[in-house]
Amino acid sequence: MALSAPPEWLEEIDQASLSTDNLHLMADDPVIMAATRRANRSNLVHWAMANIEKPGAPVAPHLPPDMLSTARELVRRDATSLMFTAARAAQDAAWQRWMVIAFQLTSDPSELRELLSVSARSIASFIDACMREMTIFMKAEHDQLVRGTHVDRRELVTAILEGAVVSAQQASHRLDYPLNHAHHAAVIWSEQAETEIGVLDEAANTFARCAGSTQPLTVIANAATLWVWTTGDKALDVQALQVALRKLSDVRMTIATAGHGIEGFRRAHLDALATQGVLGRLNSPAQVASFDEIRLVALMARDPEATLQFIKHTLGGLSTAQPSLRRSLRIYLSAGCNATLAAERLHTHRNTLLRRLARAEELLPRPLAQNQIHVAAALEALSWTAAS
Repeated sequence: MALSAPPEWLEEIDQASLSTDNLHLMADDPVIMAATRRANRSNLVHWAMANIEKPGAPVAPHLPPDMLSTARELVRRDATSLMFTAARAAQDAAWQRWMVIAFQLTSDPSELRELLSVSARSIASFIDACMREMTIFMKAEHDQLVRGTHVDRRELVTAILEGAVVSAQQASHRLDYPLNHAHHAAVIWSEQAETEIGVLDEAANTFARCAGSTQPLTVIANAATLWVWTTGDKALDVQALQVALRKLSDVRMTIATAGHGIEGFRRAHLDALATQGVLGRLNSPAQVASFDEIRLVALMARDPEATLQFIKHTLGGLSTAQPSLRRSLRIYLSAGCNATLAAERLHTHRNTLLRRLARAEELLPRPLAQNQIHVAAALEALSWTAAS
């Protein structure tokens, strides 16, 4: 009876699978609509034939070609959830018609109860099995699509970074990112084994939100590194970014801001990349670092050994003293030697700060008043190392 269901029954199932408001994407496309109709019929026949051959036995999952082609298109449109919504809606409609058949077959309550129980389990387990297989298929399609998209994106971005002459308008269209704006750039990475790209994507979206944007441009540089850009029309809230990334403790990020257009796009990335290089050379534990913060240190860190010798020569015993002493002196110098302002920035009492400053000066090989610039530079460089 199910195999010879009248056309109006089948139409009910088709309409149910496409009737929900958020399924208009499928219903409005005649190609998807036709493929959905064929897939519904194929699955109905598969389930019914399986029960004819082995009544009540588990029905193997069935993903007809029409179902796979629709799934592939939904992956491309980033609307994969519609496949599962449609499948559940079709299941509900089919169950309503199956109950009509069941009530036609028997009026015995016990027999009817058993028939409906067995049928419900069979249909539910069949649909669940199909959806599990569909999930695997759609994930594979998504991964392949992302890899292909990122490959094309990276080739174009690499050409821009290497100075190739490209049309800003055409490149913006291909990247789906406006190159005619100012740019914030980030290099996001993790040094942990088996890093999931989704964690890095979350960090990229956080970076964009802190810049007042929702559409970052991301490029997979390698298995554990993303290059990211977002429009720089608004100032980047670095403090909010630092707070937000604390929950992603394995993720690290360097950031930079540059001017408009392709040159700004390139400059922002190179500055973020240079900042990452500085952290690496100094073995810095910093989770977030901006090029503006590290600009001086970037110049010094080009020769790590010379930088280390400069720090030791300038700071003497202070280079290995308690970090609180070094930090207090660094903030004091950055505050223009204003003890009150420095104490506020350090969230400490002014007298406590003065005691620390006195101890720090005792450890310096030369009087601070005669060597402020060198001391400030050495403290800044040391603040980015693991010994800070």
